[in-house]
Amino acid sequence: MEKNTRVCKKCLLRDMGEAEAFENMYQYIANLSPEDKVSDEEYERRLMVCRQCSHLLSGMCGKCGCYVEMRAAMKVRHCPDVPGKW
Repeated sequence: MEKNTRVCKKCLLRDMGEAEAFENMYQYIANLSPEDKVSDEEYERRLMVCRQCSHLLSGMCGKCGCYVEMRAAMKVRHCPDVPGKW
């Protein structure tokens, strides 16, 4: 995909290149309102827990199918394992 090519917001991740998919995810996280986003410290703590989890596979949670980096950024989300790890 060319750098100036705009990606449709309705595209599936499989329709985009891997770099574009991650760029879109991080753009989404960056645009979360401060009220909806955990602190940077909490975000990194959550990701550290996920890195050590046996359910993590290619950036996705094997329990729920989410991208852990996106889920970990949101205050209202929690680890889907039982019991939750964060």
